[in-house]
Amino acid sequence: MDAADLDYPLPDEAIAQHPAEPRDHARLLVDRGPGRPPAHRHVSDLVDLLGDGDLLVVNDTRVIPARLHLRKPTGGAVEVLLLERRPEGWWEALVRPSRRVAPGTRLTPAEPGGGDLAVEVGEVLGDDGRRAVTVHGGADDLDALRAHGEIPLPPYIHEDLADPDRYQTVYARRPGSVAAPTAGLHLTTGLLDRLAARGVTVAPIELVVGLGTFRPITAERVEDHPMHRERYRIPPATAALLAARGDRRVVAVGTTVVRALESWAETGEREADTTLFIHGDRPFRVIDRLLTNFHVPRSSLLALVQAFVGPRWRDLYAAALADGYRFLSFGDAMLLDRHLGPGDRP
Repeated sequence: MDAADLDYPLPDEAIAQHPAEPRDHARLLVDRGPGRPPAHRHVSDLVDLLGDGDLLVVNDTRVIPARLHLRKPTGGAVEVLLLERRPEGWWEALVRPSRRVAPGTRLTPAEPGGGDLAVEVGEVLGDDGRRAVTVHGGADDLDALRAHGEIPLPPYIHEDLADPDRYQTVYARRPGSVAAPTAGLHLTTGLLDRLAARGVTVAPIELVVGLGTFRPITAERVEDHPMHRERYRIPPATAALLAARGDRRVVAVGTTVVRALESWAETGEREADTTLFIHGDRPFRVIDRLLTNFHVPRSSLLALVQAFVGPRWRDLYAAALADGYRFLSFGDAMLLDRHLGPGDRP
């Protein structure tokens, strides 16, 4: 597939800078299948759109305050964006400007009163500014981040967020991600309660969202795109529900859920790193419906959507743009039914 096949015109004014209030008042474009125009609803209408017995799977990862504004001993400013804590205890991080920070440099908070926080910069991990770093200070790395870090919003959001919790889902649990599973931002506790009363079972998984989710496809062919690695975990209770689902529809809240569940279906591992890249005619073994936001052109997320619904994704996106839907992380959502392809679960 040519990467150009995942391109579409996205005007700046269509990119949402603030989330909908209340959360479930975001608009919802409902796919009604080939040859039929989509329906225009709201996320709160999921109570009517999902059915008794549906299994709604959510990603309960929590975004960490991973962006640190630091300085070198010489006084030079350095920004560190922590990406992933490795099992050995060090972090993979983006350091800017990386070339001006020698291995072994110890960075401290740029603002006075930074306490004993220090970040030691280690080896170069890539030519994109990634470095190995070690965080010092506090009983735990996350304690230091809570005291000195800030939530890293996506690069296309240019306005401050008054309430940082609006970049967390209401069911966020274990900290680890540097970006939110944004489809879940639309769900409220009240809506989840109404869905449960409707007979919908809500089940959690965890996929630690990395910065790679924002990287565009720069290769000419989609297949040549180097897919980023992310860690996922399927709890035993969720795995049991999925294994016994029978004819129950599995509704994924976001592309991160799709990636986690399809990785598990492919490997049988409930907890692992995945570099799964869903595109083209790859079959879907678990997911039947997908609640997702509108994605960046030429992105791996849009490639997943194209694989899920086929070429009609373009008509759905065009309809959303024409009707004033808001796009990307703080934007509106769509509810998609899976296009049946070779090898898909019927």
